[in-house]
Amino acid sequence: MQGERLSDWLVGLSIPAIAAGTFCLMLLAAAGGQLIRRAQNRRVKREEGETESSVAQEGYLLGSVLGLLGLLLAFTFGMALNRYEARRELVVQEANAIGTAYLRSQLLDEPYRSMLSKLLVSYTENRIQLATVGGGRGPYLERNDELLTEIWSVVKASRESALSHGLTTALLITFNEVIDRDSERKIAWNLRIPVEVLFLLLIYLGVTAAVVGHQVDGPRGKRAALVLFILVPLSITIIADLNRPMSGHARESQEPMIKLLASLKSQPPQVFDRFSTAPPDAGDPKELKGRPSR
Repeated sequence: MQGERLSDWLVGLSIPAIAAGTFCLMLLAAAGGQLIRRAQNRRVKREEGETESSVAQEGYLLGSVLGLLGLLLAFTFGMALNRYEARRELVVQEANAIGTAYLRSQLLDEPYRSMLSKLLVSYTENRIQLATVGGGRGPYLERNDELLTEIWSVVKASRESALSHGLTTALLITFNEVIDRDSERKIAWNLRIPVEVLFLLLIYLGVTAAVVGHQVDGPRGKRAALVLFILVPLSITIIADLNRPMSGHARESQEPMIKLLASLKSQPPQVFDRFSTAPPDAGDPKELKGRPSR
């Protein structure tokens, strides 16, 4: 429970605040490393040979620390990116499930066909709004659950019609997939990187910055360290943005759902009745026999 509160607190922070906080953390840690180095230099007077050996060892240590930092950043970024790709894939799966349900609904008798068609169009519109709204998702979530209840009620009422057309199993499987995709996307919207991983990354950022501050000396080294302290917060901001499924800038694209909605609106139930009945007096063999030949 405490982890969820910390996660919500981190998500509530703005992206610029996270970048500035990370940069200040690394600067303070580097300053602390510099102070430790100066205190050691005042206490210990080293010989020239010992200094060369120490510099080589400290260089190996700095390289190892930076390498491990790169691995932690890559690991955390991979976790955030995998969750983003999963959400993007679920959008495509949900669009396919709704489209299939809409087409199979056209095989039912009236009024179930028209009722399900309208409900699926409204459901798709609400899903797009739910996924793109920045805040205040409560009304959209309530409407989402109401539409699902209405859809399933109509599916239940159309059981006899589906049975007469041999569609019972196919219809139930299709609408079950729609409900499953709804649950999966809701869960995916709440999946974030564990707070423990984020705090471990922040702690290691501070330790790395302290080691860099302890080892770097001279104007060139300080400029290189400053570049590192700028690039690392930029990476953290990208990770933080990907870790915000409902409020970040890097949200999954709703293009499949938008295209689906346009397709559903352009194909009302009447469109599928074009070939249901043959036009009168078109190719009737009996009437052809009675016609005089020219």
